[in-house]
Amino acid sequence: MATGRITVTEAAVLDALRGVRDEERGGDLVALGMITGVTLRDGHVLFSVEVDPKRGPTLEPLRQAAERAVAALPGVLSVTAVLTAHRGMGQGAAPAAAPASGHAGHAHPPAAPGGAQSRKLPVTGVGAIIAVASGKGGVGKSTTAVNLALGLSANGLKVGLLDADIYGPSVPRMTGITGKPASPDGKTMDPKENFGLKVMSIGFLIDEETPMIWRGPMVQSALSQMLRDVNWGTLDVLVVDMPPGTGDAQLTMAQQVPLAGAVIVSTPQDIALLDARKGLNMFRKVDVPVLGIIENMSYFCCPNCGHRSDIFGHGGARAEAERLGCDFLGEIPLDIAIRETSDTGHPIVVSAPDGAHAEAYRAIAARVWDKVQAGSGHAAPRIVIE
Repeated sequence: MATGRITVTEAAVLDALRGVRDEERGGDLVALGMITGVTLRDGHVLFSVEVDPKRGPTLEPLRQAAERAVAALPGVLSVTAVLTAHRGMGQGAAPAAAPASGHAGHAHPPAAPGGAQSRKLPVTGVGAIIAVASGKGGVGKSTTAVNLALGLSANGLKVGLLDADIYGPSVPRMTGITGKPASPDGKTMDPKENFGLKVMSIGFLIDEETPMIWRGPMVQSALSQMLRDVNWGTLDVLVVDMPPGTGDAQLTMAQQVPLAGAVIVSTPQDIALLDARKGLNMFRKVDVPVLGIIENMSYFCCPNCGHRSDIFGHGGARAEAERLGCDFLGEIPLDIAIRETSDTGHPIVVSAPDGAHAEAYRAIAARVWDKVQAGSGHAAPRIVIE
């Protein structure tokens, strides 16, 4: 007779959550309609607990109790409960309907009553959260994210940097940080620090050469913990280095985190711009403001003779920004100094602060921050996808 791992069912998860009560509202989480978006995959469980946004900051014990209840089920390998908030929550909202099937898949919380948009709970102590994204890898997104964060810091802001690139974390190397983060209480982690930045990355917790073979729910769990279980202190802005593409990690951040906006990094050539367009469209669909496009590796100037070569073309990102109806934030050249300083853990903004490259990053940072301040998280610029 064949034996195997115990299969976790949605019914079992909901039964466990019926044992968790919200004393203020006088009922269990399921009966009150607070559980949504249950996702099951290979023993990993993810679900949302919908709460009144006014109560959100006080309900961490309730979230932890929900996780503990489900973690006690046979066959459960990991549990991630995420607090989400909707307008009208706690005012007689009906219980959420169970999904049609309990198999693994992508389940998203339903819209709020009346069609209102989801309200995402803020991260304690953090002001604005900015995602730095790209439609494809190899465009210098992480280098841009690190130098953008340092540019914001150089402009006088208190800045944090979250490396959300779970599969290829490069921020530890680029910031010259090693070692594991401390956890004084065993529940939350202190970020690592260098160059005035507070930094968190999965790269601090695993060996640099260890491959990350994780499924969607595991990625979502790791991102949630690195964002919300970290003692960020007080920050004006948190820069998030997103993974390339438009997969689970990007959707998790866009749907569960109150992003002030997204910055898209692209190189000038057509194939990169095609992927950048996909990234723009993804953020548009999840109502995240697009702050603009940065053209990286925009041109090359020979360090010996000064001759300029447009190796990947030039101006494509600017033209694409105009066509898509969003801002062009600036261009960064292809330069060996930018690459070398990133590889050695001394990014160009801090290693050559008086140089032209550092000045370019600081100028882009100033434009990004101006847009965040002006937009205050309102609707994204109009983007037309043809």
